[in-house]
This record gives sequence, structure tokens and C-alpha cells, in this order.
Amino acid sequence: MDLSSVEIFLAVANERSVTRAAKAVGRAPSNVTTRVQQLEDDLGVLLFSRDGKKMTLTREGETFLVYANRLAALALEARQAVRPMRPSGPLRVGTMESTAASRLPAALSRFNHMWPDVPVHLTLGASRDLTRDVLCDRLDCALIALPPEAMLEEDTDFQADLETLESEPAFVEDLLLVLPSAHPSIRSAADLRVGSIAALEPGCTYRRIAEHWARQSSDLQTTELGSYHAILASVATGNAVGVMPKSVLDLMHWPMASATHRLATVDTILVYRKDKRPSALEAFQDVLNGARRTDQRLMKSEF
Repeated sequence: MDLSSVEIFLAVANERSVTRAAKAVGRAPSNVTTRVQQLEDDLGVLLFSRDGKKMTLTREGETFLVYANRLAALALEARQAVRPMRPSGPLRVGTMESTAASRLPAALSRFNHMWPDVPVHLTLGASRDLTRDVLCDRLDCALIALPPEAMLEEDTDFQADLETLESEPAFVEDLLLVLPSAHPSIRSAADLRVGSIAALEPGCTYRRIAEHWARQSSDLQTTELGSYHAILASVATGNAVGVMPKSVLDLMHWPMASATHRLATVDTILVYRKDKRPSALEAFQDVLNGARRTDQRLMKSEF
């Protein structure tokens, strides 16, 4: 048993898919399949139940998962013991407002606990703007929302910018449309009884997804607002629907019983330059990867 096989096992356990796991660890799907099979042969048990493309942990796999996480953590500790990683700062991190509110507080608190001497400077903005700031070296990294493939193909400039950068998965968001309290449930934009969509600035990927979805209703306009609180206030007037991820809505004290409509599942990714990866960024990536694994386990337990 080698450490790389353990890391591949953890990726498959987290993603429940060989294809997604291969993307996460930067390997070919066939290589991931082979390494999992070799690990199972080495242990003499089946670690996964195969149902088509879905990979589900067996009872033995659940048991091994505990030890695999320990092995991965111990390996990181060992690397730092023989080659101490002393991050130097400052670290310039760009993030969407939604990620800053719902995902980053716990991760930043842990990073500060581990590396109190590394100052972190946060910049909030829309995904497009943050991506350009990374390219221009105004930021070391940024957490942005990745548009669906069909939308990305239409935006060749944004696609080219992303292909220039390195990226890795961070979080997964459920993007919602928040309806006024008296509004009936909907199936499409044609069912809306309001005149506008309340959303953030034009560079916001969430806004663009909502506008793309609303194309079938030519009468629907976009109202640009500066915060998610302002978006909810606009929804409360009864004249608009609001766009925001579920993780943000769950944090807000929203007194009204409003229905929601799920627009899409959107990946949040960390982007950074291929030619520049400071030690502080490596440490930040380690913390984010831990937060992502925790988030995935919570999602699976809720499922």
C-alpha cells in the first residue's frame, strides 16, 4: 500500500465517481480504476460497490476511510516535520461575497490558527473581475463560480482566462431563485409573475446563470443590487425574484415563508497562476481541501 493509492481512494470516496475523482487528483480515469483495484487486492476486500458509474463505500470501505484520513493527515505532518513549510505572507485572496459569508469564515479561522504570522488580505468581487485580478498578479488566488460548460463556451474571453490559470475544486453550491411569499411555485421562467430578477453585478456568474435561464421570458429584466440583503428586500416587495446560493440563504434571518426554485448546481473553484504558487498559497490550499472534505461528508450525511 502506498500513499498515492490512499489519496486516490480518498478522492473516489469523496466524489463517489471515478471520473470526478480523476479530475480532482489530476489522473486518467483508467489509472484511478486500476489503483483502486490494486488497493482492494492488497487489502483483500472490496472497498466500493459499483452501480454503473456510481461508487459507494462498502462496510469495509467505511472502516478503511477512517484510517485513510489518518494516513493522509500523518503524511502531511511528516512532510512538514522534515521540510517545515513556513508560509510567508501576505496572502492575497479574492472571493465572491457569498463564499466569504458562508464558506470562508471557518477555513480562515483555521488558517489563522495554524499560521498566525501570515496576514490574509481579502478582496470581494465578481468571478470575472477576480479572475482578471489573478491573471494580472493583483491577487495570489481567487474563489470563483465556474459557469456551466454551455455558458462558458459562449464566453470565449472568460474561457481563455480560465485556461491560462490553474484551478482546483473548492465547494459546490445549490443556486436558488427566491420567490415572493405569495408567489406560486414555478417550473420555468414563463411561470414568473414578477417583472425582474434581483441579482448582483454583471460579472457575477450566479446572475449570468439566472439571466441565461430567463431567456424564454423576454419581459423579465434584471435589477442590479449591491448585497444579498438588498436582494431579499427586493423580493419582499413582491416585484422581483432573487438569485443566491442556498448556503447564503440558510445564513440569513429571513422572516417570510418564501418558496425557492433550484436553478443549478454550481462549482466554486480556486484559481491561481501557473507560474506563481507562494508557500502561503500552498498552506491555504491544504486548509481549503480539508474544508471541502468536511463539506462533502456533511452533504452525504444529509443525503
